[in-house]
Amino acid sequence: MLKSGKEVYGIPRPKKQMHESFPCQFLNSTRETESDAMSQSELDFTRPARFNGSDYDHEKDSPRLTGQILRVFNLMRDGQWRSLSDIAHQTGDPEASVSAQLRHLRKPRFGAHEVRKQNAGGGLFHYQLVPNTQPEKS
Repeated sequence: MLKSGKEVYGIPRPKKQMHESFPCQFLNSTRETESDAMSQSELDFTRPARFNGSDYDHEKDSPRLTGQILRVFNLMRDGQWRSLSDIAHQTGDPEASVSAQLRHLRKPRFGAHEVRKQNAGGGLFHYQLVPNTQPEKS
């Protein structure tokens, strides 16, 4: 069981427990150093309205959503194909949240990354992230 305060792919988990069956081996990711993890500044969350929605509360939701998108990005940036279930188990985030964060990563304000999707059959899809290495045009 994942305890609060642990880091996943260099990103602290929220204080409350989110996922009871988190595999501990993923706490020690394949990163060489902490600096290998994508940081918040690299995704440039300094602009206002990074996340939005009718129920969005910046103080309450921003830390949780920022942590989710960074954990998903840090896992997926290796270019491996994964199902939502695989990503959820490895990050400790719910599948619905993983799906939402993959959609966010496609948006220009979250880096305009390419998120590929392939049908694995039986209603299962796999996703691959191709990070955008081009600087955003001003």
